[in-house]
Parts: sequence; C-alpha cells; structure tokens
Amino acid sequence: MTPAARLSAAIELIDTIEKDRVPAAKALKEWGTAHRFAGSGDRAAIAGLVWDVLRRYASSAFLMDADTARARLIGMLRLERNMDAATMAALFDGSRFAPAPLTEAEQAALSHRSLKDAPAAIAGDYPEWLDPHLAKVFGEDRAAEAAAMASRAPLDLRVNTLKSNRDKVLKALAHLHAKPTPWSATGLRIELSADARNPGIQAEEDFIKGAVEVQDEGSQLAAQFTAAKPGEQVIDLCAGAGGKTLALAAMMQGKGRLIATDRDKRQLAPIHERLSRAGVHNADVRTPKGEVDPLADISATADLVVIDAPCTGTGTWRRNPDAKWRMRPGALEIRLRDQAEVLERAAPLVKLGGRIAYITCSVLAEENGEQVRAFIGRHGEFAVVPPEQTASVLWDKAEAFAEAAQQSPEGWLMTPRRTGTDGFFVSVLKKAG
Repeated sequence: MTPAARLSAAIELIDTIEKDRVPAAKALKEWGTAHRFAGSGDRAAIAGLVWDVLRRYASSAFLMDADTARARLIGMLRLERNMDAATMAALFDGSRFAPAPLTEAEQAALSHRSLKDAPAAIAGDYPEWLDPHLAKVFGEDRAAEAAAMASRAPLDLRVNTLKSNRDKVLKALAHLHAKPTPWSATGLRIELSADARNPGIQAEEDFIKGAVEVQDEGSQLAAQFTAAKPGEQVIDLCAGAGGKTLALAAMMQGKGRLIATDRDKRQLAPIHERLSRAGVHNADVRTPKGEVDPLADISATADLVVIDAPCTGTGTWRRNPDAKWRMRPGALEIRLRDQAEVLERAAPLVKLGGRIAYITCSVLAEENGEQVRAFIGRHGEFAVVPPEQTASVLWDKAEAFAEAAQQSPEGWLMTPRRTGTDGFFVSVLKKAG
C-alpha cells in the first residue's frame, strides 16, 4: 500500500470506531482480516496512525475546527508527527486510493490555528469530566501531564535475575537497540517509532528461556518499592497474569513463601506457564473455587501483602489511548469500592510489623492518597512508611527519583512526564508492632 492509501484506510477505521463504538484493537483486527492484501508493514503503519489519532483525539479536532475522522487524522499529522501542510498536500492528492485534496478550510486551519488558547482537557486530550480530578493532582500542569500520558510508550522489559543479568540480556538484544532504563536496575527499554512493527520479543531466545519479561519500568519500580526480601511470606493479592508476582519472586531469590491469588480466576490463567518459564519454584498459586476463601488458612502471618489494586487505569493511557474516551464517571465509583474492599481483605493477613504495598496504575487522587488515608482512618494500627524510605531501594538514583516523581505524605506518583514511566502510585503501610 502507498502512504496515501494507508491514510485513507486510517480515516475509514477511525470513522468505524466512532460510529460503531467498537474498541480500536477489535476494529484493527477485523480490518486486517477483511483486507488480507495488506502486508504486516501496512497493518503496523495503519495501526500507528489510528492509535496516534486516538492519542490526539480532542486536540486534533480542535486544531482543525472540525469533528470528523478526516479532520482528526489531519490534525494528528500536524500535532503528533509534525507534518507540514505541503507534505500533507502531496499525500492528500485525490489520486486512486488517496484521500481527497486538502480543502481551503483545512489549509487555513493548518496555517492559522493552534492549541494556544485551548482548554486543558483539549490540550491534554482527555474527557472534560475528568478535568477537576486531574486538576486536584496536577493543578495548572494538568494539560502538560495529560499530554505526556497521550504520548507513545516504549517497550520496557525486566531482566529476570533468577536466570540472567542485565549486561547479558543487553548483548543478546543488541539487534533490537535495547538500552538500560533510567531507574530500574533490571529494566531495558526499546524505543518504538510510529510505524514500528511488533519487535517480536516473545520469539527471542531470552524470552523463551525466561530471562526477560515485558513490564513497564513504573511497574518494576512499584515492585521494588515493596522491598520484598528472601525468606519472607509474601502474598500477591491481585496477581492477575503475574507480572509483579514474577518481579517479587526474583527479589526473593527463590527463598521464602510467595502466594499468588486473584478474585478473578480467569486473570490467573497465564501465571502458571509464566512462573514455570521464569524458573520460580517458591510460588503457590491459589485459584478461587466457588465461595471458599483461598487464603482462609492465613491470619496475621504475612510479612508483606501486595495489592496491585483494580483501578481506572488512567496511568496506562499511553498504551490504551482509546480507553480514556470510553471511560465513564461510574467506573471510578466502582473501582473505589473495589479498592476499599481489597484493602479490608489485606489488613488481617498482615502480621505485627508487616506491611501492605498498595499500588495502582492510576493518577487520580481518589484512588491513591485519598484511598490510603481512608484506610488508615479505619485501621489506626497501620501507618505510611515515609516515601523517601521506600525509594531508598534505588540506591544512588533515589535522590534523582525523588526530584522527578511527585511525592505526597501517602506515597509516590510516577507519570510519563516526570519519570518516563506509565502512571503508577505506590504506598507502603506498616502494621504497628
């Protein structure tokens, strides 16, 4: 396909996503099935265009002063890809399979309009109803913070220290231009261009042998801040597919007891194969069966309970740009109840002197600091471990991290703009004793 034909396909897909209200991933998959003549490079390029439009969905329409799929694509090409009007005109030439030529109104918008006076929700590309929530956290910086959350994410990897080390994996993945991550001592980063194909990490020998896993650096840091140690009894209460479980296992060096469970047993399905591939032998996966509590035999014995809490996922907008446009206010209320419930489940599991690590991939205060304060209000036996103490696990990078991340009395907030990671909140609570 020609570059111009890819633009036409992207406009068609954006129009389908808008009118049929289907998730972008589903629309892209169905388009690929119906257009088998499109090669892998074409599909990657078209997907890149669609995702970038969803990242700049509001600002691109504002720039072009038009609410159409075509306008959004044109606006995105200017805002996200820095394409000038002359370059666009060469692609929008009306030839076979190419979009129709730029109109006078479109050319004028590209020449004279900007985001200078755009409201924060437009400049930051997020739903307007979220504006007061983001203002509570970021104040006047909310548009800049949200714009960074709309940027393209790199591919981050975590080296499994049970099987290898970062230097060895760096050499093995040199052909993918992997580099060390800024903060995590076990992290690698692969930068991806707008039209990049999936680098196929799952086919790499180091992945197959369990030496490396896909995990955002923010998620790696969240696991590190728990300070899980060899010999401890650690419970991963919302283990899901096991990303943080694997990181905790490596921190424990295979020593101690690691229990992984989740209320949704479907989420646990991949964890068994992942643990086996990673060489983890001290993990006990407890899958729920009916109404029986899989942790009924545990009471006040855990050194550490890790809660990777169900949340709105606002911190992962870089990787799920269409999720923010489908998010509704009711989702926040549901998640707040879920978080309070899982914190209540965790409290009696912790021994005296033990701790809870509360983690979300959200930037909203209601899910983060406010949730922690409410929990402490109900459970006075718990107190927040000072954030600067939790960050000490970064050793010589702790001071720089403290300057970059947003610190509150309850914990750390990482964001793409501040730390170059997905948005993560981490609070560690210690039980008196």
